[in-house]
Amino acid sequence: MPIFKNPNIDFLKLRWPAVGLSAAIIVAGAITMATQGGPRLGIDFSGGTIIIVQFEEPVTEDQVRTAIGGVVDQGVVQQYGDDAANEMLIRLPQGGAEQGTSLEEGANAVRTALQQSAIGGFSVIGQELVGPVIGEELTRRGRNAFVFAMLGILIYIGLRFRFSFAVGAIIAVAHDIAITLAMLTFFGFDLSLNVVAAMLTITGYSVNDSIVVFDRVRENLRSMRRDAFDTLVNTSINQTLSRTIITSGTTAFTAAALFVAGGDVLKGFAFTILVGVISGTYSTIFIAAAAAIVISERRASRRAAAVAERASDASKPKRRGARKARARARA
Repeated sequence: MPIFKNPNIDFLKLRWPAVGLSAAIIVAGAITMATQGGPRLGIDFSGGTIIIVQFEEPVTEDQVRTAIGGVVDQGVVQQYGDDAANEMLIRLPQGGAEQGTSLEEGANAVRTALQQSAIGGFSVIGQELVGPVIGEELTRRGRNAFVFAMLGILIYIGLRFRFSFAVGAIIAVAHDIAITLAMLTFFGFDLSLNVVAAMLTITGYSVNDSIVVFDRVRENLRSMRRDAFDTLVNTSINQTLSRTIITSGTTAFTAAALFVAGGDVLKGFAFTILVGVISGTYSTIFIAAAAAIVISERRASRRAAAVAERASDASKPKRRGARKARARARA
């Protein structure tokens, strides 16, 4: 069931303000990331130890930091789960305990420090250890997966549609990843394996959304040959608008429910999906279409200039021959 009946919104009129808004968010995210020394890597990539502790009495983050401060200088302590659960997440980076100690020894040092403090009874309900070698391997695999995904998208769309469409889709995907990274930085989420999986998911989602629009553009090329290319693209976006809103809306509602009720383990994943769905819909309408139009117009201009140049070169000998003929006739 269509949400909009014969919509006729001039999306392309808003493409440059939309590009400016995206650029502002991406630049702000990059500046924030730079001030933090890069993206916040989760334990999957940076390596280290995560310990989840449940206390018998309510405690604050500052109390836990004070209790473990004697053995852990760079540990991160944060609330985990609901406040009523009295759970704290303690993260130890590589070398977070004493230099040269193993990850297991760092976790034991935290337990000992908590036992010797006056913080009260507790129990360790979760622990995760990731060594530096595993972290580097996961980083390499995550980077390779993203690169291969981009190459596959470029080849597929380039063969099925136009090369300009493929470049537009890649630009839209890069835009979605940059926006998602910026929002993850703003809201303090770590870049973990779950988040990388979510990013690859929204990559496919964004490309699928763009393909729907590009497919309609290809269909309309048969019936709107005399219309300008930007008019054709804008019409195609309006024709697929209901489908785009329905698909994005149902996915966004699912991601929002997962974010609210999925627990802390899935919050980063759900947040990434939610931001990616919104950004993917936005980029399909404004970024991918705008990029495809700009590239197509430039290629058309270059082809027209090349044709004009060849025509000019071809006419020069004829003109010189005509001049020689006139000179012989006068003689």
